[in-house]
Amino acid sequence: MAPHSTAAAAAGAPTCTFWERSAPFAAVALAKHAGVDVKFEADPKGTKDTIPTLRFDSGDELVGVPMILRYVGRLGAAGAKPAVYGADPLAACQVDQWLETASTVVPGQGFEGVCAAIDAYLALRTYLAGYAPSVADFAVWGQLQACPLWKKLRSGGSVPHLVRWFDHMAALPECAAAVEELDSRGAKAKAGAADGAGGAAKMKGGGDTGSFDVGLPNAVPGRVVTRFPPEPSGCLHVGHVKAALLNQHFAKMYDGKLLVRFDDTNPSKEKNEYVENINIDMAALGLEWGKTTYTSDYFPQMLDLGRRMIKAGLMYADDTPVEQMRDERMHGVESRHRNRPAAESLALFEAMVAGSEEGLRNCIRYKMDMQNGNKALRDPVTFRCNTTPHWRTGTQYKVYPTYDFACPFTDALEGVTHALRTSEYKDREEQYYRILKGQQSVWQGLPDVHIWDYSRLNFVNTVLSKRKLTWFVDTGRVDGWDDPRMPTVQGILRRGLRVEALREFILSQGASKNETWQEWDKIWTINKKIVDPVCGRHTGIEEEGAVVLALEGAPAAPESSEVPRHKKYPPAGTKSLVKLDRVLIDQADAAAISEGEEVTLMDWGNAVVTSITKDADGKVTAMAGKLHLAGDPKKTKLKLTWLADLGADLTPLQLLDFDYLISKKKVEEDDDFESLVTPVTKFETLALGDVNVRKLPKGETVQLERRGYYIVDQPWTEGGRAVLLAIPDGRTRAGPVGRPVAQGELREAVLRR
Repeated sequence: MAPHSTAAAAAGAPTCTFWERSAPFAAVALAKHAGVDVKFEADPKGTKDTIPTLRFDSGDELVGVPMILRYVGRLGAAGAKPAVYGADPLAACQVDQWLETASTVVPGQGFEGVCAAIDAYLALRTYLAGYAPSVADFAVWGQLQACPLWKKLRSGGSVPHLVRWFDHMAALPECAAAVEELDSRGAKAKAGAADGAGGAAKMKGGGDTGSFDVGLPNAVPGRVVTRFPPEPSGCLHVGHVKAALLNQHFAKMYDGKLLVRFDDTNPSKEKNEYVENINIDMAALGLEWGKTTYTSDYFPQMLDLGRRMIKAGLMYADDTPVEQMRDERMHGVESRHRNRPAAESLALFEAMVAGSEEGLRNCIRYKMDMQNGNKALRDPVTFRCNTTPHWRTGTQYKVYPTYDFACPFTDALEGVTHALRTSEYKDREEQYYRILKGQQSVWQGLPDVHIWDYSRLNFVNTVLSKRKLTWFVDTGRVDGWDDPRMPTVQGILRRGLRVEALREFILSQGASKNETWQEWDKIWTINKKIVDPVCGRHTGIEEEGAVVLALEGAPAAPESSEVPRHKKYPPAGTKSLVKLDRVLIDQADAAAISEGEEVTLMDWGNAVVTSITKDADGKVTAMAGKLHLAGDPKKTKLKLTWLADLGADLTPLQLLDFDYLISKKKVEEDDDFESLVTPVTKFETLALGDVNVRKLPKGETVQLERRGYYIVDQPWTEGGRAVLLAIPDGRTRAGPVGRPVAQGELREAVLRR
């Protein structure tokens, strides 16, 4: 089929429709390069769910950029650009592999690793496949062109070959023209969306997200300011991630900005180490914000504010004992000090500031409505004394504002336009507005702040309360906040969850206000889709019960060859495959084989098992067989992983697997969670890995074939073991804390495929 001439009438050309914010740079540039006539039109009704689609007059369609690139590339190869889809069969296969690889060049924790692998591949190459620009080059270039992280990575100097290649591709006239054309469209669309919105409450989010059609009330594009206010009393957990990403998402949606403010009003719980860890967590999440502040920055202003409000009769000092005050609030009983003179309350406030004995007996309360059905309005406490040194201000202060008092003031003072809070605080919204109104009455110029609530993120078999998570750490049930059983950011990332999977999962929830309980398998399924296409494949054999299979016809001395670590992903590199006439296989595999049966040794070929030796208990102790490389792997029932019996040259492994910390699926507020703690949550398997595992760095994700996905927690060292953590794949009841299906069950299922 001959390509459409670019000079031909456009009527016969297929039309590619796409969403303005998801520009198909690669398709536009490739069409120009290959001389293929394609009309590119932005769909005026397009949304985040719109996938670029090539439509023909016949009614046929090709959906997705990879398919469009294949079509355009093949037309080009049949016309004026024969090398665009590979100059020979090998190059054509390489193009197909690179089309799969291109889909992994996306923002997230693995972005730098993928780019580093491509950089190494390009060290001695000008193009990805062959000796001229091909579909492969346009596909990867288009992904990088659209990726917001690329600009930062290229400036760091870590991928010089990739930068050199990218600059060469970007300089091609067709690539430059595609960028100019699509960037100008995007700018116009962005401006048009802002003009059309006019601050209305209906705007769309971008990227792979859920529904954000609800919008923010009274939002003016370019002026929206949101804030993420973590309390430094622990590390961030997965619930905080939703808060952080939603705040960032809405700020970007309205071309506004995100602020980060540490809510450090309780010196009894807060530590500098938590501040440092939260900063690490936010950086790992790829959070982008304008500035970092602390509520403690405003302690002097809030003390002044407290004095003004006491003088105005809005607040009063109260020394009612805590239990009595709680009971009076529950039953709507006014404190005996509620109507004390302002001067008297002010004097007691100064005693609190000084930390005197009398001051320590008092607190300050906001005079609201003690008979209101909403108990949050029954004269809430606004200042308390605390003599514990503050992590940041030391012993400078003896009295501190409560969160309920500090939050409205600091939000307004910093210019926050929209305060996002989970719906569990719905009853406190009116309190927020009343306190802010009182503050505005004595502090001129404080603007209004709009509260917007969203549903809290709940996971089954999981607690997200910082108090409860701290209990796990303090009692030694886990090894720290970064324990892979913990639902903290550090815990789940250490367990092998990619940031891009976490982001995709959170944003896929949208801005719903409906509270739901999420299964961990959903997030791990997303993670597998990101990990599987790029992670290297290795072999692990359980030490206990490992069986030696003596092979007739195999090399008597170790024979090594280089093979791909991932057959469909060249950037994963190669590994050494060692063949020998003695190989190790798992006891579970050996037990499934019958004498005379032909089996397949993965990445080698078939073998016929001629004898099996068992002990008195029926356990296999030795096997013998002979290679039958002419055999057909498609006709064997069992596909076996194996290792050449290299003794000390194999890599000792410690494989760790985990169960949920909590045994109950849905933990209620009044549950005694300590009684729901799972007794045993860590499981160890000692294994032997192939020689290549010795080179794996900390944090690398691999697949131990037929066993599952793992992340290197501790690299191999001389005389020690490499520690690998099992990564759930979403097929079973797995979580940050969830144990996958028993390996024997999984192996049995795979054996019989």
